[in-house]
Formats: sequence, structure tokens, C-alpha cells
Amino acid sequence: MTGQSFAGELRIDLAAISDNVRRLDELAGSAGVMAVVKAGGYGHGLVPSALAALRGGATWLGVAQLSEALELRAAGLTCPVLSWLHAPGADFAAAVGQDVDLAVSAPWGLEAVAEAARAVGRTARVHIKVDTGLGRNGVLHGPALTSLLDRARALEAEGSVRVVGMMQHFAYADAPDHPEVRAQVARFDAAVAEAEAAGSALEVRHLANSAATLTNPSLAYDLVRPGLAVYGLSPVPSLGDHEHYGLTPAMTWSAPLAQVKDVPAGQGVSYGHTYRTERATRVGIVPVGYADGVPRAGSGVGPLWVAGSRHTVAGRVCMDQLVVDLGPGSGAREGDPCVLFGPGSEGEPTAQDWAEATGTISYELITRVGDRVPRRYVGGEPAWHLA
Repeated sequence: MTGQSFAGELRIDLAAISDNVRRLDELAGSAGVMAVVKAGGYGHGLVPSALAALRGGATWLGVAQLSEALELRAAGLTCPVLSWLHAPGADFAAAVGQDVDLAVSAPWGLEAVAEAARAVGRTARVHIKVDTGLGRNGVLHGPALTSLLDRARALEAEGSVRVVGMMQHFAYADAPDHPEVRAQVARFDAAVAEAEAAGSALEVRHLANSAATLTNPSLAYDLVRPGLAVYGLSPVPSLGDHEHYGLTPAMTWSAPLAQVKDVPAGQGVSYGHTYRTERATRVGIVPVGYADGVPRAGSGVGPLWVAGSRHTVAGRVCMDQLVVDLGPGSGAREGDPCVLFGPGSEGEPTAQDWAEATGTISYELITRVGDRVPRRYVGGEPAWHLA
């Protein structure tokens, strides 16, 4: 990137990611930790986040897409990597050639992986993704699973695939006492028993995401699969915030005030004048907007931190900027930082604060920040030095 970005920066604390993984490893007991680094490490940067997670004790990395897995391999990471969301046409041959474990959710996927394995002359490592009740990707427990396992055994006999894992995903992990959680565990256990009875030598059984890892240690099994918690945010804010679970948010988004000016009482602010000043005051222009990932739903409600005080977005969030009413006595000046969200340790808003203000979840806030906002890494060397 050349030139100066006026969209501020994302400060990514790699040491916080490592510490969060250490905490999750403690909670997992004897189970291993697969740090989920999909979606560019939840917006934190794929390779830097992966390296920080490995330093914290993760032994596996998990991604949704093959391109992410291959990027990790290209960066020199040799640890076990699992990719689990694929569509017809996926380059399974490249994945098998790079020792990437592959989740299979349907018959077509199993056949495509086997074909790719034959093409490269290697045995593909497969994890069967079972739909135990979420109703998303995965083979349904029952006759469909039985048929897939039968075919897998035939392909194992020819040496093209080896079923090494079984996985599922919860529908109500953020409500650990919900009866569907217990029902899904029972279905998963039955699926594992069926696979083992069919002759599969499973190395890992994994069903616990961040929420399950934090709230239900009995579900750790062989491997836990945390995502959001790796980056220091609570997936169950109604049960406890990040501090309650011993986590530290790793991302801080700030941008400099581009302009500070005095305006009269009654001044309309931003499109549609949905906000009008009640008295003569001072406003600041922050050069970030919905093109950078600030939710337009934050108009009039999004929390901000400027010069040691909390404020709220004044009027509508625009494509490239937003406005903050600093108050008539503000000493804020051009160039002073405006923090949208961070760890909250100094009073600044958190991603969870923004989520509650805009009616969404913290996952969306941290993953939607665009590439126009540069990432600055602290608490570790940049990824290209660590690899």
C-alpha cells in the first residue's frame, strides 16, 4: 500500500490472540485446539492470526475455503489445516497435494476428493461433516450418512481416501442448556459410533465452537474449534463478556479527525438532517464510512471515543465519513484519534457495544472492516517475518 490511508487503521494485537488461545487451550483440557482463521482471520489477517494462534498453543488451523488453506501452506505453515466448505469445481487436487484435510458434506464431495487424490497419487484425509440438526451443510444423520460411510469404506480400500475425522456444528451453542444441544450431541455420538463400526479409524472428533468451548467443557472431545474467542470476543455476551471468560479483544479501529469546526445551534448534520445540534457546538469529521465497514445502522447510535470521552455518531453514516458532535467545550483537534472500538480497557467502545447499538453481532463488526483500512500488527513480528 502506498500513500497515507485516511481511513485510520486496525491495530491488531497478536500477543492478545496468542493469550486467548492459551486460555482456550486451558479450557479444552486434554483436547487440542483448532484455531479457526477463516475470513482473513475474522478480519485480523489470515497468516498473522494463524501464526499468533500457533504460538499460543493451537495445533490445528481451520478455514472455510480452500483458497485460505492454500494461502496458509504458501506462507510456510506445515501444521494440520482443515478446510470445510466447498462447491463443485473446487481444486481438491491442489489441497490434497498440499496435505490439507478436507471436510466432506455430500456424496459429490467424496467422489471429487477421491478423484483428486487419484490424480495426484496421494491419499486424501477426510473429515465427515454431519448435519445433526443445524440444517446447513453436512450429510444428514440417518440413511444418507450410512450410504456415505459405505462409499467411504470402498474408497479407503482402494487407497484414495482415509476418513480421519468427524465434525458437526451446533444450532444453539450460545444457549448451552437448550435441549437441541443435547439432541445434537446424541446424534453426533451415534454418527461416530456408526463410522467406527463401519471401520473408520477416526483420529479426531470435533463439535465444539467458541461458545461450546467456553460454556461446556464436556464437549471438547478430541479437538475444539474456536473462532470468535480466538480474537478475544465473547460469543455468548448474555452469559458473560470477554473479561468474564479471560479473553482480550485483539482489534482496535481508530481514525484521525479530518476536520473540527464550530457550528451554530440548529445545524443539520449529514444526509437528511436526521440530527440537528441543540446548541452551538463543535463537530468532528471522521474519514470512515460504510465503504470501510462502518454499519450504516450505526447512524445516530454508533458509539465513539474521542479525547477521553464517549460520543455517538451524529446523523447518518456516509460512504466515506461520519460526524461526531464533540460538544461546545471540546478541545479535540484535527488529527486526534477517534476510536470506533477496541478492548474497552480505557473506556473506548467495544465491538460488542457496536453490535448492541446496531442490532447485530460482534462477528459481523470485525469481519466487515474493508481493505481500505490498513492493519498494523503489534505484539509480534509481521507475518512475513514470522513465517
